[in-house]
Amino acid sequence: MYICLCHGVTDKKIEQTIDDGATTMRELSKELKVGSQCGKCCGCTKKILNRKLIEIADITDQVA
Repeated sequence: MYICLCHGVTDKKIEQTIDDGATTMRELSKELKVGSQCGKCCGCTKKILNRKLIEIADITDQVA
C-alpha cells in the first residue's frame, strides 16, 4: 500500500528500510523522503515504525 504519495513510498519499502537499520522518523525521512513534503504520511509511517520496532524487540528477547 502506498503510504507517501508525494514520493511513491510503500509500506513494504518503509518496513525494508527499518529492517535495514532505520530506527527513527528522521532516518526514514532522510532515506525515503517520507514526511518531507505535505506530511500526511507521517501518522501511518510512525505506526509502521512502532510496530516494526516492537517486533524487532520481541524477536531479540526470544533470542537472548
